[in-house]
Amino acid sequence: MEPSTSVTALAQAAFWITVGFTVAGAAIAVFPRNILYNVLGLALALAGVAGFYLFLGSFFIALMQLLIYVGAICIAIVFAIMLSRPLHLETPARAVPKVAMAISAAVVFFVAVTSVALRTEWVPAVGRSTDYSIETIGQMLLTRYELVFELISLVLLVAIIGAVVTAGFSRRLTS
Repeated sequence: MEPSTSVTALAQAAFWITVGFTVAGAAIAVFPRNILYNVLGLALALAGVAGFYLFLGSFFIALMQLLIYVGAICIAIVFAIMLSRPLHLETPARAVPKVAMAISAAVVFFVAVTSVALRTEWVPAVGRSTDYSIETIGQMLLTRYELVFELISLVLLVAIIGAVVTAGFSRRLTS
């Protein structure tokens, strides 16, 4: 049975609201000079990505996104902020070469991801015979997608190391 037009329009509106929250969170994560605002923007952007997983019908992955990235990563960054120098101190000026390198790296990454996304043949999950249960997802993460699973753990490790290094570096500056 075909869904009604109002339900489809409502689903599209919800999708575009999720896109808006994700892009707004990404902008908040990048542009403000206050690191606490950056972390809050990152949490909003990652929560938006969890919303995309919900739209794709993967409730388990959406909850893992919230638990691991919004919960663990953002909390680790907040701990690093708490251990770093006070936010009311003046922040040093950004070096132009570093900003230029960051922008060029972001553009290269964006072009690469966009080209992969445009060349990929996206097949809707509806109508497939694949079971998206927790058991199937766990089996796939530990067999077919084990590299992705390992990369997730590597991202967590890098976040923890980054939090510790940031805390140690800022303590040396304030001492």
